[in-house]
Amino acid sequence: MLPQHLWALICTAAGVLGAISPTKRATICNGHPQFCSRPYSNITYIGAHDSFAFSADPFALARDQEVNITAQLQLGVRLLQAQAHMNGDVLHFCHTSCALFDGGSVLSYLKLVKTFLDKNPNEVLTLLFTNPEGLSPATVWKPVFDAAGISNLTYIPPSLPVKQSDWPTLGSMIDAGTRVVVFLDSQADGPEPVNFILPEFSMIWETPFSVTNASFPCSVNRIHGPLATEDHMYLINHSLNENIIPIGDGVIIPDRLDASTTNGVPSILSHANGCNPLGGNRAPTFVLLDFVNVGAGFKAAGELNGIIAAPSSNASASAAASPTSSRKSAAVPFTPHLSWTLLGLWVAVGGHGLSYGSVL
Repeated sequence: MLPQHLWALICTAAGVLGAISPTKRATICNGHPQFCSRPYSNITYIGAHDSFAFSADPFALARDQEVNITAQLQLGVRLLQAQAHMNGDVLHFCHTSCALFDGGSVLSYLKLVKTFLDKNPNEVLTLLFTNPEGLSPATVWKPVFDAAGISNLTYIPPSLPVKQSDWPTLGSMIDAGTRVVVFLDSQADGPEPVNFILPEFSMIWETPFSVTNASFPCSVNRIHGPLATEDHMYLINHSLNENIIPIGDGVIIPDRLDASTTNGVPSILSHANGCNPLGGNRAPTFVLLDFVNVGAGFKAAGELNGIIAAPSSNASASAAASPTSSRKSAAVPFTPHLSWTLLGLWVAVGGHGLSYGSVL
């Protein structure tokens, strides 16, 4: 048996070694080692537009996605966009109104997101939610994030707004356990702010939405000061729509038939390159797509990021092997029955424009 003074010396040495041991650092961030040293704002992420509005039914005209939230994340989606409305006294994700498409409660949605985050600790995720009813971040939104267990995972900037060049690296966000960035398009900078619910347009500008022109001409559609345009990150709404009842403002639905072309590398890169001069000669931070399982959106993001090789994380790598990544849905035949159904919807909303594809 060692003398007591030797045991004391050994214990002291062990304590010193433990204190000077390097902190464990993330070596793979969002599927790539290169991303760990890159700022959050200097990476292009694929986003799912109206992520909650998924259906495999080709006649579900209010859908914008074909695969569910978990499948979207497994494919490599790292921006989830959704629109919220009160359904009774419960916050739901709904498409324009809950009568058109009810995606269920925000709490149920966020619990699915939390499950993914728990299983994939080296992934940084952005949540971009629209708040057309101007609901309070403090009394309506925050309790839902708290209940889902996501609040403690969110990134809280030291001050607002954050310039594009001032965001932390993905590696530092993962190391700190603050790997969820939450943006709200309305009321985040209102009278009841929440420190982790960030105002979108003071830090991100967007291109026009509800686009029906396949060439996607670029312009700054929504922005808020005080930062200069080039000091914002930016998002391109790269989802194509078609006006199927051109009466008055018409009826606009997502163009599933051309989705493989819209989500192809040439189309996405053309849109991104067209926006490049407006974005400080940088690629977009976010590319928002309909039907993320169709086309080559993730390959386009790889080119914009300067990384063409397949990602190395389990979550991101599953996109290459997932059968949903190449699944094709039948084109929706435009039948007279369908025409009358849509016309009825148009009349029901008073003959005003009915857009299923817009980010309101």
